[in-house]
Amino acid sequence: MLVKTFSAAVTGLEATVVTVEVSISRGVQFHLTGLADTAVRESRDRIVAAMQNNGYKFPLADITVNMAPADIRKEGSGYDLPLAVAILAADSKIESGMLGDYIMIGELGLDGRLLPVRGALPIAIKARAEHFKGLIVPRQNIREAAVVNNISVYGMDSLADVIRFFNGDTSFQPTVIDTRREFYEQQTRFDFDFADVRGQESVKRALEVAAAGGHNLIMIGPPGSGKSMMAKRLPSILPPLSLAESLETTQIHSVAGKLSRDTSLITQRPFRSPHHTISQVALTGGGLNPQPGEISLAHNGVLFADELPEFSRSVLEVMRQPLEDRKITIARAKYTIEYPCSFMFVASMNPCPCGYYGDPTHRCVCTPGQIQRYMNKISGPMLDRIDIQVEITPVPFNEISKAAPGEPSEAIRSRVIAARHRQEERFKDFRGVHCNAQMTERMIHRYAEPDADGITLLRTAMERLSLSARAYNRILKVARTIADIEGTENVLSHHLAEAIGYRNLDRGDWAERAL
Repeated sequence: MLVKTFSAAVTGLEATVVTVEVSISRGVQFHLTGLADTAVRESRDRIVAAMQNNGYKFPLADITVNMAPADIRKEGSGYDLPLAVAILAADSKIESGMLGDYIMIGELGLDGRLLPVRGALPIAIKARAEHFKGLIVPRQNIREAAVVNNISVYGMDSLADVIRFFNGDTSFQPTVIDTRREFYEQQTRFDFDFADVRGQESVKRALEVAAAGGHNLIMIGPPGSGKSMMAKRLPSILPPLSLAESLETTQIHSVAGKLSRDTSLITQRPFRSPHHTISQVALTGGGLNPQPGEISLAHNGVLFADELPEFSRSVLEVMRQPLEDRKITIARAKYTIEYPCSFMFVASMNPCPCGYYGDPTHRCVCTPGQIQRYMNKISGPMLDRIDIQVEITPVPFNEISKAAPGEPSEAIRSRVIAARHRQEERFKDFRGVHCNAQMTERMIHRYAEPDADGITLLRTAMERLSLSARAYNRILKVARTIADIEGTENVLSHHLAEAIGYRNLDRGDWAERAL
């Protein structure tokens, strides 16, 4: 008897429907075809135990399983459920009439329990696109899959539940999630707030400008000056995710298996802070079984690199292209995958090996040569791609004790949102451009061209600070953002002056000061 069930393979962020064909005839052998990996081939042992522990016998027959299309590699344990159901249906233990209406995914435990798998959200999207009636997933994956509307999603606890579902022995109700209500309810809940930060007004201003324009930023200062503390508060002033951005972000985290059981949609912008020992593959993605890396998990959010010079030079350099293109293409011998990675890059670092160069309260013991070598760990091209470079000094105790609470994140966020709305209106005719940091060179000349006084100011800055042509464009982008925060149509000289002030860590300027 020949039976077909349906599952899906996830490659990158896209799912492909996989047809699981099972044919039973007289004999005693088990054949599995269709480019299956080790995890899929081991499924037979899990299926045998799961059937036995649920009162069913594995058929003593010649069983041939084909997983089509055969040219797509089938990886992982998510095929356990459709394989088991197809074998039972071929053995006349399950009614096969409804099998063609549903996609199934799930790993089987030896007791028949369904265990969670990765990629439930993109599979649910594909099931709807292919006009399947419903999707059957493990209970732990139900919330992420159920955010897709116009398709019935059933969360099952065990193989026995799935058998009863197809045989009609028990009535099951699909899970329904009010996606919009849950999305908007959780958008303003943050663990960190800028109201807790006392002093550091210039740095908070730099963070506001960065958030308003989507600019990359680096903070440099001695230990204990508040670099990490303020970076963690950056998501609280970023504009809220749109529903489309939330779905795209959730899809990436679903493929990577990073969603918690109670999560349906990611409602706040991601904040990823990888350790400096991270490898290239972990940062960019890929591997034997391709997975998104940290830069893709930070998509539509923030990637924070604490102690930037401690990262491997090769790891930092591999980020140069994604920072410009906002996507990463991973090409290997067996596959080519593209992941989105449009993120704000925020970094922090000490100014020297001992950490106290420029600190008024501690004496630096580093020589100028040591300071230069420490700064040289970050290449000039990498530093050029960081729009805002700001120095930070510790706040003295007497000022901390006397200072009033800082401006709350909600107030800063309102200005950021207003500035982003101006940018969205300006770039509404440009596909893929939503903020000033994404402007092309032609757009810079159109929307951020300075007047004669501004040109003179820029020329002086370029000569004195030894700035590159890329830094010139970065200054104009940041100046355009400062003008948007003020609600000014044209870029004026004082906007340029502030933007130039955010380039005070450029190579030429820093080297001269260190010497």
